[in-house]
Amino acid sequence: MHRASAPEATPAHAGALLSLVRLLQLASPALPVGAYTYSQGLEWAVDSGVVRSEAQVAAWTGELLACSVASFEAPLLLRQIEAWQQGDDAAVARLNDDFLCSRETAELRAETVQMGWSLVRLLSELDAFAALPGWRARLLQVAEPAFPTAWSAAVAVWQVPPAQALTAYLWAWLENQVMAAVKLVPLGQSAGQRLLASLGERIPALVEAAQGLPEADWSNYTPGLALASSRHETQYTRLFRS
Repeated sequence: MHRASAPEATPAHAGALLSLVRLLQLASPALPVGAYTYSQGLEWAVDSGVVRSEAQVAAWTGELLACSVASFEAPLLLRQIEAWQQGDDAAVARLNDDFLCSRETAELRAETVQMGWSLVRLLSELDAFAALPGWRARLLQVAEPAFPTAWSAAVAVWQVPPAQALTAYLWAWLENQVMAAVKLVPLGQSAGQRLLASLGERIPALVEAAQGLPEADWSNYTPGLALASSRHETQYTRLFRS
C-alpha cells in the first residue's frame, strides 16, 4: 500500500504562511530589542501599593491596553504600515515624530527610542529585510525611529495583513506587561496565564476599533501612567528601566 502524498502548497498559501512566520518572529519575546527590561510604570505602581493582586494587575493593564496602546499606538502603527507600503516616507516621519511627542516622560521616550534603535539595527543586518531593494535605506533615513516605526516597516515589507499585525502587536505588549507583573507583585505562572487569557479576549475588539479610528480621535490620555512613569524615574530600587 502506497501512502498518499501531501498536496503541494500553492505559492500564495506558502507566502501567507511565511508572512505569519515573520510576524511570529516580530512578536516573540526573543526579539532582541530589550522589551523585557521595561515595565512602563508598573514597577512604581506595585512598589507604591497601587497594584498588589492579580485583579489589580488586570485592572491596571486592561485600562492601559484600551485607553493608550489600542487607542493611539495601534491606529498609528496601522497608518505607518500603510505609509511604508505606499512609499510615503514623509508620512512615516511625521507619524514617528507624533509618537515621540506622545511619550510623556523621559523614561517612556527613552524606551521607544532604545527599542526602535535596536530593531533598526537588527533589520538592517537581517537578510530577510535588508536584502529587499530600497527598504534598508528607507528605514535608516528616519531620524530617531520609535519602536512602532521600525516594527511597521518590517510588517509592510513582509506583507503581513494589517489585522494580524495589530493583533500580534497588542499581544506582545500585553505579554510583556504580564511577565513584568509576575516578577513584581509577584504572581504565579498560572495567574499570569489567567491574565493573558482574560485580557487577550479583548484584543480582537480593540483591533477592530483601531482599524476604524480616524486620526482626530486617537488618544492616549492616561494620566496614571504618566504619574507612575515620572515617579519611577526617582524610585530608590528598580528592576526595570521604566
